[in-house]
Amino acid sequence: MTYSQPVDLGSILPLVRKPGQYVGGELHAQDGSVTPDQLTVCLIFPDLYEIGMSHQGLQILYHILNSRPTTVAHRAYVPDVDMEEALRSQGVPLFSLEARVGLASYDVLGITLPYELCFTNVLTVLDLAGLPLRAESRGDEHPLVLGGGSCAFNPEPVAEFFDAIVLGDGEEIIAEIADLLELAKAERWPKGQILERLADLAGVYVPAFFQPSYQEGRLVSIEALRPQTPFVRKRVLSHLDGAAAPRKPLVPVVEPVHDRLAIEIARGCTRGCRFCQAGMTYRPVRERTFEEIMQLAEEGIAHSGFEELALLSLSTGDYSCLDMLMGRLMDRFADAYVSVSMPSMRVGTLTPEIMEQIRRVRKTGFTIAPEAGTDRLRQVINKGITEEDLLATCRDAFSLGWKLIKLYFMVGLPTESEADVEGIVHLARKARAQAGQGKGRPVQVNLGVATFVPKPHTPFQWEAQIGLEESRARINRLKQMLPRQGFKIKWHDPEQSFLEGVFSRGDRRLARLVETAWRDGARLDSWTEHFDLARWQRAATQCGLDLGQYLRRRDPDEVLPWDHLHSGVDRTYLAAERGRALDLHYTPDCRTHGCQGCGLCDFTTVQPVVHARPAEDSRPAKPQVRVETRPGQKAVAYRVHYSRLGDSRFYGHLELLQLIFRTLQRCNLPLLFSSGFNPTPRVSFSQALPVGVESVAESFDMELARPLASMEEAVTLLNSRLPASIRVTRVTLAPKTVVRSSVISYVVRSGTWPEDVRQCIETFLARESFVIERTRKNRHQELDLRPLVLRLETDHQGQLHLDLLGHQGQPGTNPREVLEKVFGFGKREALLARVLKTEVREMLTPS
Repeated sequence: MTYSQPVDLGSILPLVRKPGQYVGGELHAQDGSVTPDQLTVCLIFPDLYEIGMSHQGLQILYHILNSRPTTVAHRAYVPDVDMEEALRSQGVPLFSLEARVGLASYDVLGITLPYELCFTNVLTVLDLAGLPLRAESRGDEHPLVLGGGSCAFNPEPVAEFFDAIVLGDGEEIIAEIADLLELAKAERWPKGQILERLADLAGVYVPAFFQPSYQEGRLVSIEALRPQTPFVRKRVLSHLDGAAAPRKPLVPVVEPVHDRLAIEIARGCTRGCRFCQAGMTYRPVRERTFEEIMQLAEEGIAHSGFEELALLSLSTGDYSCLDMLMGRLMDRFADAYVSVSMPSMRVGTLTPEIMEQIRRVRKTGFTIAPEAGTDRLRQVINKGITEEDLLATCRDAFSLGWKLIKLYFMVGLPTESEADVEGIVHLARKARAQAGQGKGRPVQVNLGVATFVPKPHTPFQWEAQIGLEESRARINRLKQMLPRQGFKIKWHDPEQSFLEGVFSRGDRRLARLVETAWRDGARLDSWTEHFDLARWQRAATQCGLDLGQYLRRRDPDEVLPWDHLHSGVDRTYLAAERGRALDLHYTPDCRTHGCQGCGLCDFTTVQPVVHARPAEDSRPAKPQVRVETRPGQKAVAYRVHYSRLGDSRFYGHLELLQLIFRTLQRCNLPLLFSSGFNPTPRVSFSQALPVGVESVAESFDMELARPLASMEEAVTLLNSRLPASIRVTRVTLAPKTVVRSSVISYVVRSGTWPEDVRQCIETFLARESFVIERTRKNRHQELDLRPLVLRLETDHQGQLHLDLLGHQGQPGTNPREVLEKVFGFGKREALLARVLKTEVREMLTPS
């Protein structure tokens, strides 16, 4: 592929929300350089940056591909609607973060399919890349479009947009695909030959080689066009030990939804919850060794500066030596104020001992998923926990100081009755009652409720999904019954669940629906502010589809859209589990009760991997030292002076704070922390810089437990850990004074100065007052700009020099406001002006 020139974002980013998400530059990201003979891959998460940067799978593939000298991988995310509009209006293609070149320049686009409501985002990516949407319309001159992820187990609604899709674990197959495509690039294979060779790889699904047939609106057959590949079976990574895991994780600047170091301690779950697709498709259980987890934690925290470490698994509490692991992790990191969280815990595995470890730094969220409101319905879904188990866990949590517990439930589960729905509220009330009548702040129980969506490859794949009105009725019933005091309820939009259910068990006829809705404006459907079911209903009418038919109950012998895609769990096993559900029979976990006959394991290369508890190590984990001042010793405060130029001007103030905090952590400076529930570094920053403004006059003060050995060496150390667009210029002792007021100097460049710019300046300076009106939060305020502008003049280069006076605790102004009010700039022109802060002169009083 021809590698295009980087796109120019200077006239776009100042105008969009959160521009920092489009500039890249994250710690440990690739630098964007590529050689002509390398295979170029762009990994794409089909949602916003803040969601995609939390996705562990994409980071793993990024790490694997970039560890190969013959391959380079970059990243892209779906732009927000304002950015999409800006790209289209200026004719700029969607680009990678690392190289800022259009996606059509790459050899391969790898798109994750994490959930059904991202399907239209795939089309946004392809269209903004300048590519034909459908695979059949793309030729040898276009990138190969590959897919993978959770929705790969039924990708049929979007299968026609992909050249190939990977089923199952990606760590090994991604290297095999890269080997094949490197050879294809070197030998200039045509696309047809590439697809044939890809289809020969175990775990690779080429949709073009399978042909579905329909009669009277029903799928009746799926014909394999290559006799040697009648079906595609998922890839299984036999061991997690030694599997690729980022030792130097990507560290975002713009905060993602999960801003933490994530360590996958186990993959797969065999608890056998009958509604859970992940529990079926990610089998068998494979644990990572205790020693490797500790090493990943050690290296990951050292190279990132994260304040939280998350132990990831479908059921973290089932890890074979979790109590020992938690103790060692907390001994290692508690004194560095690094907390440990377990996002996926199960009632019965949350012991008081583990809770005690969690609370040593800060109490992270406490979430439990009973799923159903009664023991009977939990038997149906094979949850394996009782009401008493749940109440005991709540009792322990409240006794250890937690004030908030979150409970997650579903409505619409098979056989659910009105009593089961009401049981959700009864259970929530009993859970809150476990706190007793003690003193202190009252406890809170929050409920999260979603509509059950039958998923492929589960025992409930044949069940019906309740309709939209029934879903609303059951959620409304919960809202009516739940007491207001001490409880809150949030629910997943039933309309979104409806569409998720359509796609979950959908077939290829839905590709036309996706494209029609997308052309009508469907974007970012997983975000409630963008979702519009009416748009999808209009599209369904245009396509002649009855969406409600996709929610119906399936016959046991009916051809299902995913029958040619095998998760490894036998269909007969799923059918038997469905029967056991209706009979209220429990299926135990094969880790502890022997093989249950799901059909996945061959017990040679594929089998459960559960590690024995390691011998107790007499050597304690080397603790990170909690930095404290000695009695009588005062903290030492330093002022760090730095510049923010180039891309860093697009970082928001809170984003910059987090970046600095993590940089200081990576530098291992003896930083002091605040006390209390949520310890934070004792660092204070100068006045927030507006997004888009550059500066050579920024500073922050940090409090250390002991003096620096050398302030010059500190400059070098900090610059070695900061992005290239942020440079520390000097470190000094912080003044023991309070800023009363300050004069800030700016230089402004613009290509849209009015012809009478000098006259505007003279007129403004000649006035004794220049009162403007502001409207903020529906309140009208007046401000006199004239005494706040101490200098206003242009130079021979056409630059504006501006000195602004600011008083502590009083309203001030900024360069953009001056441009708008004094020179008549529109908001857009003011945002596009290039503003540089050059100097701060502080007027101080002793502290």
